Amino acid sequence: MSAILYHGEPNGASLTVLAALAESGLAIECRHIDLLGGERHAIAGIADPVARDLGIEGEGPVLVAGGEAMTESVFLAQYFDEAAGGAGLQPADAHARWEMMMWCRQITERLSPAAALLGNMANAQEAIAAIPDDTFAALTASIVSDDLRERWQALHDGVIDAAQIADSEAKVAAAVDRCEKQLGDGREWLMGTFSIADLVTWSWLAGMQPLQPAAFADAPLTQAWIVRTGARPSVQAALARATVPDPLRAWAPGPEINRWG
Repeated sequence: MSAILYHGEPNGASLTVLAALAESGLAIECRHIDLLGGERHAIAGIADPVARDLGIEGEGPVLVAGGEAMTESVFLAQYFDEAAGGAGLQPADAHARWEMMMWCRQITERLSPAAALLGNMANAQEAIAAIPDDTFAALTASIVSDDLRERWQALHDGVIDAAQIADSEAKVAAAVDRCEKQLGDGREWLMGTFSIADLVTWSWLAGMQPLQPAAFADAPLTQAWIVRTGARPSVQAALARATVPDPLRAWAPGPEINRWG
């Protein structure tokens, strides 16, 4: 397959896609880009920059194949699985696949924006605020999405609403509780068999453990699942692509907080 995957540090959406690629066994070139340097918005060879910036994941990975830009980590994971002829990342049963996609939608619409906000506040806000004004203006001018540009600006200016932070903390706790209940019947993986649901959930939740320890305190099944998923060879392969000592602390402006609760 002639394609290039542009990705940030293995955390959040980039981690989901890198691990899914490792699961698929496909030989696709991977190129690390500096998300906080704005490199995602200056990828060469993309005819329509809107296609690169259209995804709701913010600074998520971009797959360029045949000059076409594709985004959204869950969809890219599906693409890799299907391009590989079925690498086992999606249930064969139609209803089970629907359940997996509904789970993934819950994660990407509720957990990922919350985790990204808390991660950015803890680990990236200071670096973003320190970008010189002229450099920052040039960086944000290259961002097609108004919503994403506003998230960059809010972090740069330090104007995050305290209520939004509290809401994000509640959504992380709710995601942990949901995982704990899902694993309550003794299953090893969230959908019974390992799937994209495990990858996307782990990618956003693992980095929350040191930031929101109280949310995990009464969730032994989820804690064990985090260890189990983190030990999977594909996840280890993804983490090995890191250029920083602790990639789960590497964040960039992410998805927009769901306005509808």
